[in-house]
Amino acid sequence: MEWQVKSFDELSPLELYRILQLREEVFALEQTCLYRDCDNKDLFAKHVFALEGEKCVAYTRILPPEISYPGCSSIGRVAVHPDYRGLDYGKLIMEQSMKSLLADYPDYPIRISGQQYLEKFYNNLGFKTESDPYLEDDIPHLEMTYYGSI
Repeated sequence: MEWQVKSFDELSPLELYRILQLREEVFALEQTCLYRDCDNKDLFAKHVFALEGEKCVAYTRILPPEISYPGCSSIGRVAVHPDYRGLDYGKLIMEQSMKSLLADYPDYPIRISGQQYLEKFYNNLGFKTESDPYLEDDIPHLEMTYYGSI
């Protein structure tokens, strides 16, 4: 499997379609979140993903500093296809996303709004929890920041 890192303009229509399918499946259907997925941030993002056959099996959206958080770059829309969980794809795509951001913006920490139940997962990647739990789309989240290098 090959990890892809592409700007919005570099995505083919089919790649974008597969990415949106995964985001819809995980966030809208599985997690029953009603939120504005097309928030214009995709236009400024790089999209990190892997395709296998006709499925996007893992995905993140990485954003330059100042788009989501002051003074920080960010990773969001972290999703692994249900059929591919338990295979370390979440860890692999986060590491790929972090490497890409640190290569592009080495002087900026990386901030995420992570689901609280994944706190240990993100802590194991080097993210420091920096908030009390808060609700985002009716799911408990934590603000977490990565200050290191890979």
